[in-house]
Amino acid sequence: MRIPAIPELLKLLELKGCIVTIDAMGCQKEIAERIIDQGGDYVLALKGNQGQLHEDVVQFFEYAEAKDFKGVPHGFHETLDADHGRIEIRRYWTVDRLDWLEDKAQWKGLNLIGMLESERDTGEKVTVERRYYISSLDNQAACFAQAVRGHWGIENSLPWSLDVTFKEDACRIRQGQAAENFAVLRHMALSLLQQEKTTKVGLKAKRFKAALDTQYLTKVLIGN
Repeated sequence: MRIPAIPELLKLLELKGCIVTIDAMGCQKEIAERIIDQGGDYVLALKGNQGQLHEDVVQFFEYAEAKDFKGVPHGFHETLDADHGRIEIRRYWTVDRLDWLEDKAQWKGLNLIGMLESERDTGEKVTVERRYYISSLDNQAACFAQAVRGHWGIENSLPWSLDVTFKEDACRIRQGQAAENFAVLRHMALSLLQQEKTTKVGLKAKRFKAALDTQYLTKVLIGN
């Protein structure tokens, strides 16, 4: 599925030196190219929407894991969090030798693939979840881990903010790709409002002010 709003919105941002993280709906060749052309790096989540690429990455890590990564050059990073009786171990693997990956040339800047394994122990049960990524970053597992963890930290706080600021839960847009496109727009708008620090009011008030004051709207969109 192509999400046309994301490349257009990326044009508005200064990406030089930044790491852009996007979930699976934004894992598109055009988006990767746009980020690289604007001087940024990307970490893009992979799911079944990328078909063979996702399958190849999953199968590679299954093969490497079966060998305990022996003979497979890789980076590794591990973190442990404990909170309210819950323990979560996150393990990150990165691989940058991708000559075997048929789709590599189609993704501008593609330099590594990564896997995150999250093991959660709640005291009653243990669950394990794996996620897969492609990235233009150098093969530094700690840097990759920081980017992935930062993305999910933002994602976990988004639903409340989006509902309060944009009443997302009340949205009834359903036709075609409109729901996905509007979700991207809300995420971008929320991020821009959060980055605007000169007005010491809440996000809803900032949004209202931007609707009434074109000068303030310009400040939100392009900064001071």
